[in-house]
Amino acid sequence: MISKEHIIKRFVSYVTVDTESDPNSNTTPSTEKQWDLANKLVDELRAIGMQDVSIDKHAYIMATLPSNVDHDVPTIGFISHFDTSPDFTGAHVNPQIIESYDGKDIVLNEAKNIILSPDYFEDLKQYVGQTLITTDGTTLLGADDKAGICEIISAMEYLIKHPEIKHGPIKVGFTPDEEIGRGAHKFDVEKFGADWAYTMDGSQIGELEYENFNAAGAVVKVKGKIVHPGYAKGKLINSMYIATEFINSLPRMETPEHTEGYQGFFHLHNIKGDVEETVLEYIIRDHDKGHFEARKEVMTKLTNELNDQYGYEVIVTEIKDQYFNMLEKIEPVMHIVDIAEEAMKQTGIKPIIKAIRGGTDGAQLSYMGLPCPNIFAGGHNFHGRFEYVPVESMIKATEVICKIAEITAIKA
Repeated sequence: MISKEHIIKRFVSYVTVDTESDPNSNTTPSTEKQWDLANKLVDELRAIGMQDVSIDKHAYIMATLPSNVDHDVPTIGFISHFDTSPDFTGAHVNPQIIESYDGKDIVLNEAKNIILSPDYFEDLKQYVGQTLITTDGTTLLGADDKAGICEIISAMEYLIKHPEIKHGPIKVGFTPDEEIGRGAHKFDVEKFGADWAYTMDGSQIGELEYENFNAAGAVVKVKGKIVHPGYAKGKLINSMYIATEFINSLPRMETPEHTEGYQGFFHLHNIKGDVEETVLEYIIRDHDKGHFEARKEVMTKLTNELNDQYGYEVIVTEIKDQYFNMLEKIEPVMHIVDIAEEAMKQTGIKPIIKAIRGGTDGAQLSYMGLPCPNIFAGGHNFHGRFEYVPVESMIKATEVICKIAEITAIKA
């Protein structure tokens, strides 16, 4: 269908453009360098023959592939993000192509002794004999989610070149700042004009997801009092000790390193402090809405208890919801999941239907009126130096996009 060389060339041209987003920025996109790839994608969409290609002042990209059938077909969409995570550098990405992977250790960087090993990353064993694209060990790769963009554009190009494949109207959308939780914030659902869409933002081949965490962020500020330590008895209050009390009062086994599947967690991801003030930053996650609300209440109750214990407002906790489980919005339109599942089966892929232990643009978009399950893009070990993607998985994802379009037209 799509040539391996074509996919590799396109993907490499994307990942070598630095598009790291910045959670501390108030602009959209959060970094100026995201425009470099955004403008490139606009030119490419026009070059392959897409219609109504647009980019707005916040770098949201949209384009249309018109229907090639004479009957009414629902308008479907495919969405990916072009920013990369600030968790690890995306500057000077140097992709390595591993042909016919032999199942052994891959030396990413000999000088620094950085090795991608199947003994630790067991998923590698699935891809023996395939072509892998890896990092050189000094950056992330950017398959999250430039693989998704590559697959969407490649699928649109294929459908344009093969009009014998019948399809209805298709919309594509590319967003900035997904990695910092803002990818859908300024997405114009009405302008996009799709009845439903799919984010191409999952991991291994076969993943099909329509459940995700409910998510909130919590900032816990602990107040202390600084006094000369030689004369501190009965006067000094060390905020770091009180912060430790708060940390140790939360369920220790309900953290990311001890949970899986549908189990939720509290995750302390940042701490800054001195005697006078300590700030804890948490994320709160749970698939079950009731359990999610209970987790927030646990933090609120603990705050109140410590304030009562110390006799004044020693802790202030601010909790903000971030996104919710898309399941509530997908269940009434489960046929859109059925179409994706059928498309995978028709392209020789065993669907892996599971809940996302995270979130995607699709979760927010579903609550904005655009039901949006998530489909695999093929990559592994996102957000770090050990990220890789099998080229064959990217080709299969491209085939799935085309097949979804075809099945939707047939079923209409």
